[in-house]
Amino acid sequence: MQGRNTSSIPEADVPEGNGSGIVWDTDGHVVTNYHVLQSALAKFGAPASAAVSSAPSPAIGKRVGLVTLLLPDGGQQTYDAVLVGADRARDLAVLKIPAARDVLKPLQLGSSAGVRVGQLCLAIGSPFGFDRTLTTGVISGLNRDIRSQLGSTIPGGIQTDAAINPGNSGGPLLDSSGRLIGLNTAIFTPTGTSAGVGFAIPADTVGRVVPQLIASGRVLRPSLGVQVASDAIAQKLKVTSGALLSAVDPDGAAAAAGLLATRRGLGGVVAGDVIIALNGRQVLNGGDLFNALEQCAIGEKVKLAVLRSTDQGQQQLEVEVTLKPEK
Repeated sequence: MQGRNTSSIPEADVPEGNGSGIVWDTDGHVVTNYHVLQSALAKFGAPASAAVSSAPSPAIGKRVGLVTLLLPDGGQQTYDAVLVGADRARDLAVLKIPAARDVLKPLQLGSSAGVRVGQLCLAIGSPFGFDRTLTTGVISGLNRDIRSQLGSTIPGGIQTDAAINPGNSGGPLLDSSGRLIGLNTAIFTPTGTSAGVGFAIPADTVGRVVPQLIASGRVLRPSLGVQVASDAIAQKLKVTSGALLSAVDPDGAAAAAGLLATRRGLGGVVAGDVIIALNGRQVLNGGDLFNALEQCAIGEKVKLAVLRSTDQGQQQLEVEVTLKPEK
């Protein structure tokens, strides 16, 4: 897969412009990472940052690149691709190619909910331009917060030691039965090549986002209007479980419900509210919270179980919040 007018990014984990993708359906929809197409989309005025509104991309319906379809018999066909929809926040994009239905073989969508550390996995892509490359490894971590090239944090990421290199971005991470469990998106590396720490967007996230992109070109998410502290900060504040609020948007849903962020008091730093459940669903970390929110709707009233630090110790509260659109 190749975006038009591409260029390399010196600090990028996986360079934009060349990557991999998956056939989503027999209508010609192809799913890849947003950053693979970033420079091509920028030509149409699409913002480079994920910290923007959820308005549809101005590149929708425009020809943004070339997709080379690899066929089972070893052949290949290349098509112009138009943008159907894009989600910067989750680093996902959907293209459409004019391929015949009989040559399109959609990948079977699995579930990332049942993935376990130690489980065998396979990564497929075109690292350094070498197509039809398969690497194997295991799931080495779950619920990782992936810092994308676009500046967003993707919750619930899957970590693997399967070799992922430039060109794998947007390709599938499969289980041993060949079902999609993640979409490869980034590597953690000081050298620009695989160091045994790769990350994939969970298949359950892909499965929620892509149908919305196909239907309307964008994703509207419900939001509490909060930022969740990293595990390192939470541990320093002796928060071992739950989603510790590091910041609360004054115009957001959480602020309207009276939730408190981490702040500085007379005696030092005071831990903010810790969300431990949403609608009865346990929240162990920020990834759990954002995954739970993606199951909800804008305008929905949700019940949060919250731990609050007070002068008398911790108190557990139940707070009702009306979700607002994500900014």
